[in-house]
Amino acid sequence: MSSSSKQYTLFDHLLELRSRLLHAVLAVLVVFCSMIYFANDIYEYVSQPLLATMPEGGQMIATDVASSFFAPFKLTIVLALFISMPYILYQVWSFIAPGLYKNEKKLIAPLMFGSSFLFYGGIAFSYYVVFPIVFAFFTSVAPEGVNIATDISSYLDFVLKLFFAFGIAFEIPIVIILMCWTGFTDPYSLRKKRPYIVVGAFVIGMLLTPPDVISQTLLAVPMLLLFELGVFISSIYYKEDDEQSTEEVNHE
Repeated sequence: MSSSSKQYTLFDHLLELRSRLLHAVLAVLVVFCSMIYFANDIYEYVSQPLLATMPEGGQMIATDVASSFFAPFKLTIVLALFISMPYILYQVWSFIAPGLYKNEKKLIAPLMFGSSFLFYGGIAFSYYVVFPIVFAFFTSVAPEGVNIATDISSYLDFVLKLFFAFGIAFEIPIVIILMCWTGFTDPYSLRKKRPYIVVGAFVIGMLLTPPDVISQTLLAVPMLLLFELGVFISSIYYKEDDEQSTEEVNHE
């Protein structure tokens, strides 16, 4: 922890934590209230990848009495959380920043920005790339005579699961950088474990996605590419640290 002229008690830290949590919750509520009027339009936009691949006569249905209200409502809450994520991360950063050294602050701030960018990138990748391919496959293999009519609540649960799966999976470079930064591992060890990483990526893809090969592969392949990106960035940091250590030794 960095030195400070003012000593904080545990109660002071708890008050600060409560304040940061209240700010984060308030941000989510503000975003949610500003979008709730457009809940149905938001759901219609999210359902476009499925509707675009449905055969003529296919439609979405509501099997529960209240699902036509609760499905868009739930989606709006989750979307408000997604949109507020940078501000939530800022509150987390503001809480932990006073206890970090100067060199740690220089690394944590870019990591928080990068984690937000990658999380949104994972969601965008699942919506614009994965959904059209997966839904086109599902609708094309439907047996003859089967009328496709997807329940709106089931569809929402499906897409939210994929949103979270791809959003979290795209955080792999951040995780690798943190692991190398804390000394838990190093880029050279990770490169040696590449065959195990390949197997692990497909296992994770199997666990986080629906039971079909297409979505599993579409998650596993980006995870492997992001793994390589994380190792590459970590190796740059390692190279800079080695050069700095060599310069310090020469000066001595």
